[in-house]
Formats: sequence, C-alpha cells, structure tokens
Amino acid sequence: MNLMNACTQHLIAIGEALQAYEKKHGDFPQWLSDLHPKHLKDERTLICPADEEKGIPMLPYDEDPNLPVSYEYEIRPEYRVWIDEECRVYGDINPIVRCKHHADPTADSTLVAQLYLNLSFSYRIYKSTGRWTNHPVEAYGNLETAIKAFEKGLQQVPENRDYFRLYPDLVRLYVEVGREQEADNLINSFKSIMQPERFERFRDYFFLSEMFEEMGRHGERLQLFEELEKQDPRPPGVFGELAKIHEKLGNAELAEAYRVKANPKLKLIGKSMSDFSTTDLDGNPISLQQYRGKVVLLDFWAVWCGPCLGEMPNVKKVYDAYRDRGFDVIGVSFDNDEAELREYLKVCNIPWRQIFDGQDGSLKKQYGIGGIPSPWLIDREGKLISFSARGTTLWQLVAEAVKKA
Repeated sequence: MNLMNACTQHLIAIGEALQAYEKKHGDFPQWLSDLHPKHLKDERTLICPADEEKGIPMLPYDEDPNLPVSYEYEIRPEYRVWIDEECRVYGDINPIVRCKHHADPTADSTLVAQLYLNLSFSYRIYKSTGRWTNHPVEAYGNLETAIKAFEKGLQQVPENRDYFRLYPDLVRLYVEVGREQEADNLINSFKSIMQPERFERFRDYFFLSEMFEEMGRHGERLQLFEELEKQDPRPPGVFGELAKIHEKLGNAELAEAYRVKANPKLKLIGKSMSDFSTTDLDGNPISLQQYRGKVVLLDFWAVWCGPCLGEMPNVKKVYDAYRDRGFDVIGVSFDNDEAELREYLKVCNIPWRQIFDGQDGSLKKQYGIGGIPSPWLIDREGKLISFSARGTTLWQLVAEAVKKA
C-alpha cells in the first residue's frame, strides 16, 4: 500500500471515530487527540505515513496539546466560529480534517507540489491544493453539483465581502459548462454591489477582473485598470494587473514596463548583489562574500510573521535536499525579541546561520525590504535570481541553480 492510500485509510478511521464521538457527545471534540483511546484505539492513526516529522509540527501553535498529530483539524477551538460559517456557505463538503504531507504525482518532476487529502464534514475524502474550493469537481463530485452548491452559498451571502470569492469561482464554472449568459448575469449582479470605498473598491475590481478574464473580455479588463491608474498614481496591485493584461493581449513591451512599475526590484534580477558585513547570532563575522560559490537563500523573516513560519518547513526540506550540492541559507531576522528568536530556532532545529537585524536594522534598509517573508535567492556568482523564492518555486529555482558550476 502506498503512502497516500495508507493516509486515506487513516482518514477513514478518523472519520468513523469523529462520527462516533459526535453521536455520543452531541458535538465534535476540541482536539483530534480526544478521540483516543475510546473512539480511536491506535494513536498511530493520527500520524500520516508520509509525515517525516511524525506529528511534531514546525509551528508551535499547530500542536495538539495531548498527542503528536499529523493532521490539520479545522474545527479546533480558535477556528470554530469561522468554520461554522464556512459550512453554512459551502455545505458539509467543507474539510474537517486535512493532510498536507503528500507531493502531487502529476506535477513537473522539478517541483514538489503540495497535495492535500481532505476529509469533509460529510466524511468524503477528496484531493486538492491548499485552497480546496479551487477543485470543485473533486470536492462535490461533478460540475453540476458544484455549481448548485456555489449558487446556494452565494444566495446566503451575496453582499458579504468575506465571500466575494464565490463570484469569480461561480463564473469559472458557468464558463466551463457553456452557460455564458448566466456568467454575464452574475458579473452584472456583482457590479451592482461593488462598494465605493477606496481600499475595498480596488479589491472588488480585482474580483471583477477575474470574471472578465474567465469570459475572455480582456479589453474590459484593460479599460478597468487604466481607469484606476488615472485615479491613483500608485494604486496597489494595479500595475501588476496591467502587466498581466498586456501580456495576455500580446503587448510584450508594455507588459514588461508595467512589471517593473509594479516592482522596481525586478531591475535587480541578474545583477550582482551588494555585499554586507556583520555578525551572526553567535557573534561570528558573516558576509555574502563568504558564500561565494554557493547558491544562497537570503531569507528575511521573523518569528512574529505567520507566513514566514508557514514557509519554514519548505525551506528546511529544500535545505536538506540540496545542501550537499552547494545550497545554503542565511536567515535575517526582523524580530525585536532576541530570546524569542533563539527559542524558536532551538525548538524547531533550524540549522543555518542567523542574523538578528531587528525591525529597523541595517540589512533591511540596505536591501529596501518592506514586507516579509522576503526570500532572496542568489546564484554562485553572487547575482540575484529571485526576491520571492517560496513554495514550489524555491524548489524549481534551487534545482536549476545548483546544476550550474
């Protein structure tokens, strides 16, 4: 039995235990470990066979307080109100337990694409990427059932901004089954409820742009964002969207110009990185020059940054896979509390060197870092490959870079 099939059997057993627990107590347990031993006799069932950490999470706040558990429990205490609302909108196909320890076997061999196994509230098991609603056929069984579910959900929350994502998702399904008139009607309905507030207006327009894209109405997308560009000289995300639209329309030069406007750091790609000289967390001298000849991830992050911690397991796996082939990592921490940083590094067994830069440190200023995570990948000659090397992209870029002598 392969690991995914074995994991599926674990999820089936967990689902049966959850049903038995709910029948007895009239509600779900606070933690998956509460199922053991009365409803789930073998605690090893809570460990995915593909989980190399054996249920010990990288992020402390993901930890079950009683037992090692590989699986994400969507209904634990802090998520309860939110998940109840999700189920009201999407129905009982919403995941209650998820496993993220499997690679997508259909992905390109140079990538490590994450595949989730989801156990729904109806105790069905289906596959998806991180956002399960991107896979309606797998979740609901077929397109028509997915359309009816999304329609029903949208009828309940037509003006709730938290669920505006339903509009482009439903348009996508309508287009897929050839129901363009219904897709067009949905676009008009969305236009009628778009709000004029500045920030929300931009957000709404991105949803509208997605719907235009699904319908192939790229001229309307272009007009939409050109108007926004005139209204605000530096609108958030609009330059990037204009770059995508011009690329779709075949306007390569304009697409590149808007990409650079959207992110001036693109000019640095392929250029030699400026060196730095400082000390690491242990007081030892460290500089980029010391790493010349290696592929280096200069990882700007902090313990207080949730997305940074979420990416850390991926960075560790890439490090373990390629450190013997000339790959290394330098962590640059923007934390304020050095003791908290040291504790995290110790608990999570982070092996590479760290620089404690603080929230307003010299390296942050030198490289113009705004938000984090900001992982800069540098080649063996000291030239910048990417300033956003995360997830499967990190795997791909490192695999390509280490091949070059």
